[in-house]
Amino acid sequence: MALEAFKAGQIDFRTENIAKEWATAYDFPAVQRGLVKRDEIRHEIPTGMQAFAVNLRRPLFQDARVRRALIEVFDFEWMNANLFYGSYARTTSYFSNSELASSGLPEGRELEILQAYKGRVPDRLFTEPYALPVTDGSGNNREGLRRALGLLREAGWVVKDRKLVNAQGQPFAFEILLNGPSFERVALPYVQTLQRLGMEPRVRTIDPAQYQVRIDAFDYDMTVEGQGQSLSPGNEQRDFWTSAKAQENGSQNVAGIANPVVDELVELVIAAPDRAELVARTRALDRVLLWGDYMIPQWHSRTFRVAYWDKFGRPPRNPKYALALDSWWVERTREGSVEQGKREAKPQ
Repeated sequence: MALEAFKAGQIDFRTENIAKEWATAYDFPAVQRGLVKRDEIRHEIPTGMQAFAVNLRRPLFQDARVRRALIEVFDFEWMNANLFYGSYARTTSYFSNSELASSGLPEGRELEILQAYKGRVPDRLFTEPYALPVTDGSGNNREGLRRALGLLREAGWVVKDRKLVNAQGQPFAFEILLNGPSFERVALPYVQTLQRLGMEPRVRTIDPAQYQVRIDAFDYDMTVEGQGQSLSPGNEQRDFWTSAKAQENGSQNVAGIANPVVDELVELVIAAPDRAELVARTRALDRVLLWGDYMIPQWHSRTFRVAYWDKFGRPPRNPKYALALDSWWVERTREGSVEQGKREAKPQ
């Protein structure tokens, strides 16, 4: 209804959060005549981590090779092209879209912090940038499947009669718990890919009240987790990642991460004496979390998608951390023609 009201000129400005609508719903006469403008305004607001989170409290997911196998077959490029009209960027950090995100190899102060944990974190953390697999977007991710199957074999899983089983003959079966149907279109293609490995995943969608009860009690195998972040991480990081919170019902440590190094880095972040040290310590925490392969990262948007009737002026530069619509103004020289266009847009 709001979109139709905007098309009819009853609303002057609109932000669009649905990729499909942004790609397909804004080809109406006022746009074609130049009376309505569309823009994607870049921002640097931290977008955090949205992901399929496995429940590490389940024995099935305690082997890091198994978790990495699940990452290898998640085909973001295909999903972005076929489900989201190419609107999203892959999330590669728990502090994505901010200066707090780790990247490349650790260096400077971040490297100094991590050196203290040598032998307690993967050796590759110091020699390789953490990287997620990239596909050609065709939907035929044979290389990812091959790598995943190799990791699963190393972890003791084999394919028998087209089913993935462990040494005791138990199948690799688990449930993806959702709190509404909107994510089914993402989960179901992922399920189909996992089935090609011989796994037996299933999707269960329940109402939000039941979902919250099960999440609070850690009664799930895998779910979709959205972990937002700010530019000033602090005490809340304990609730997100620490061992103590992994066993505390109702905490936000959905994945059940219980890693002493993570615990120590969280305390360092909280105790950071200045901004430079906060950034370095947060990047170190981010890097250790990534190398744990605790989640299957999904995507984020780096822009505000806005559509507006073209009667506004705005500053040449937008703030990094806000849309700042209150800094826009009405251009009187354009207002008359736009209002005339609105009248013509209304049904006769």
